[in-house]
Amino acid sequence: MPTIDEQPYALVIPTRWKDNDVYGHVNNVEYYSYFDTVINTYLIREGGLDIHNGSEIGLCVESHCRYDAPLAFPETVTAGLAVTVLGNSSVKYAVTLFDGAGAPAAQGGFVHVFVDRATRRPTPIPGHLRSALEKLLVTPAA
Repeated sequence: MPTIDEQPYALVIPTRWKDNDVYGHVNNVEYYSYFDTVINTYLIREGGLDIHNGSEIGLCVESHCRYDAPLAFPETVTAGLAVTVLGNSSVKYAVTLFDGAGAPAAQGGFVHVFVDRATRRPTPIPGHLRSALEKLLVTPAA
């Protein structure tokens, strides 16, 4: 299992009251929201992605999650982010969610394909974004 210290980038995300379901833990769909949050926060802050007016946008074409332990409000989640594959127009992320004590709670993957905003056709990842993504590149665990 990965640790927080092994993550090239980490973002602290507070859980919200609405994240809990009737069983008293964070509902499974919220984990994907945390994935989206850490990835897009990084792309905007570190890669300069202009989500409103940029000519390139990232579309999710694949995602998955393995749930290892429950999370619950009012816990704070730390989302660790790494890049395992960096292609010409696509990027594969590894995301690990850690509970308030730093123990892994979920591990997942997410693939973005960067496309032209207008045509929705794949486009090369722009240089500024590629540079930011290269800083997260790791060798995936076997």
